[in-house]
This record gives sequence, structure tokens and C-alpha cells, in this order.
Amino acid sequence: MDAWKKIKEIEDEIKRTQKNKATEYHIGVLKSKIAKLRREALGLKARKGKGAGFDIKKQGDATVVIVGLPSVGKSTLLTKITNAESKVAAYRFTTVTCIPGMMEYRGANIQILDLPGLIKGAKEGKGRGREVISVVRNADLILILLDAIGIRDYKIIEHELGGFGIRLNRNPPDVVIKKLPVGGVKITCSRKMKKVSENEIRAVLNEYRVFNATVLLRQDITVDELIDVLEGNRVYIPALVAVNKADLLNKEAKIPSGAIAISAENEKNLDKLKGMIFEKLGLIRIFTKKQREGADLKEPLIVKKGSTIGEVCEKLHRDLKKEFRYAMVWGKSVKHQPQRVGLEHVVRDGDVVMIIKR
Repeated sequence: MDAWKKIKEIEDEIKRTQKNKATEYHIGVLKSKIAKLRREALGLKARKGKGAGFDIKKQGDATVVIVGLPSVGKSTLLTKITNAESKVAAYRFTTVTCIPGMMEYRGANIQILDLPGLIKGAKEGKGRGREVISVVRNADLILILLDAIGIRDYKIIEHELGGFGIRLNRNPPDVVIKKLPVGGVKITCSRKMKKVSENEIRAVLNEYRVFNATVLLRQDITVDELIDVLEGNRVYIPALVAVNKADLLNKEAKIPSGAIAISAENEKNLDKLKGMIFEKLGLIRIFTKKQREGADLKEPLIVKKGSTIGEVCEKLHRDLKKEFRYAMVWGKSVKHQPQRVGLEHVVRDGDVVMIIKR
């Protein structure tokens, strides 16, 4: 039997099964079977599998993918905010391959990828869905593009991405599973569990052939989140939502929380969108300074928020850490201007850094 038919049968069985203490174990087993069948059907590996996608090399300081259903204006948006020339036409499936462009913003070079439109059933391979989603899995940020008449399509996109192990705007579950040679399963919870029972936990572990282990749950999780941990191939990616063709929005229209209304054709709110992309990526600008010279304020070094001086050194030159003595820093990250710091010092946006070598 086809894997997707098996999945549908099991999903129907779950819907028919009334959840109570007597059925918790059974439901846990069924959900585990679905996860494994889906993994096999999609060709994902059990640990951090990516699958085959378009041959695109990541470039720049970060990579953003534009994801949306056909004809929402992805190609137009790409040409307006980058140096790319993606084919634009008012019919479905204009883009049949992945088209890259580079967006320059606040000194950062951000790669933007225009992908073919997703359709319902993409996770089963429809509409080149597997290639599209495998590129999405490698992105630093997902820009979900809707249009004014398809605001509800957000749920379709979220469902399709979720079916391929992509979790939007979520952190990995705070669960530690340590397998042991003997001793059975010992479950420890640092807080009261309301979403999952011990029966369900043991059912899922048994289905994944984990018979001896210590399980530490530091947060209240669902059965599905426990399965995510055991599958080990989920990716947790930040996402932004933009609603295109804003001039067609009704006054009563409710756009998703945190979304921005834009018009790619009329260039409405595109600068604001660029700023939101930069912020959501968690990028900051660091300026470098040489001894007895002024700081280079024209070409910032772009690093992730929370980066240390050590990571700044690695980005400047691969051997710089070996020759590092100390750094002098001016800016918001230090109390004194300047202040001598070591490799573990965390920099902040706008800091000026001077590296002193041995």
C-alpha cells in the first residue's frame, strides 16, 4: 500500500479514537507510525536529513527564501528588493526553478531566493514540492508571501512546511533523551506535564525502540514534539509574513499577527519589509579599527546577534584567533570607552572593535 494511503488510514483511526487514559498509549504508537511513514515517503534521513533540492549555493551574510502559493507576486517582489531579474507574468507557475538575488541593506548582503509556488500537497511531491521545501530547510529565514485575496492560505503553507519537518518561529523542545544499555526508562519532569502523559511518552519511546534511557523534560510538550525530538530531522526556522497587493485589502480583512501589508508592484512598505528581514535574521553591524587609524564606518562586518569577539575574529580571518592577544571595544557592549576585552566578550550592534595581535 502507498505510504500516503497508510498515513491517511492511521490519521482517520486517530480521529475515530476517543482520547482517554485507556487509549493514550495506542494514540502515541499511531502518531509515531505516521512520523516514520512520512519520513520514509519524503526521503528524509532519520537525523537532520535535507533531501534533494535545487542546486543553489548559499551566499552573502544570510539566506532568505520567499515561499507562497502561485501568483502571489514572489517574482515581482524579488526584482524590487534585489538585483535579480526574475521572470514576471500574470499566470500561475511563472517560476519553475530557484532564482537568486542579493538584497543590500545596512551594509549586509542578504541572499533572497524566489522559489516556484507551493500548492496543496507539496509535501507529497506535487508541483516540485520536494525540491522547493528542501531549499527552504536550508534557509536562515522564511518570508511567507500571501496576497490580499488569499490571506487564509497561510494555514496551507504552514501545514505543507510542517509536513516536511519545518517548524516556524519555534525553538526545539527542551528535552534530553540519554540512551542506556540497561535499566529501563526513567522519566523526569522539571514541571507539571499537561499536554502529554507518561503513558504516551512510553508508547512513543517503545515505537522508536528506546527501551533503556533517562528522559528529562524541561518544558510541557506535546506527543508530536516528543516525536520531533526522536526523529531528529526537524528544522526550526524564523518566519515573516507579508501580504502583497495591499491596495486590494478590505478594511475588514484580518492579516496574520505580526504580518506586514505591502505592494511589490507599487513599492509600498518595501523599505519597512527590508528592515523587518534584517531584524528577524538577528543581524548586527560591527565596525573594525586598526591601530593609529580611524574606524572603518563605511563597510561594517555583519555578524549574528550574540556573537563574541572570537566569532568576529573567525569572520575576519581564519587564523586571527591563533594570533589574538586582546581587543579594544567602543560601543554599547562595554562600560568604558574603550574597554579591553577577551575572546568571550559579546558584541552589540554598532560596536567598534580593534584586534591586538601577539
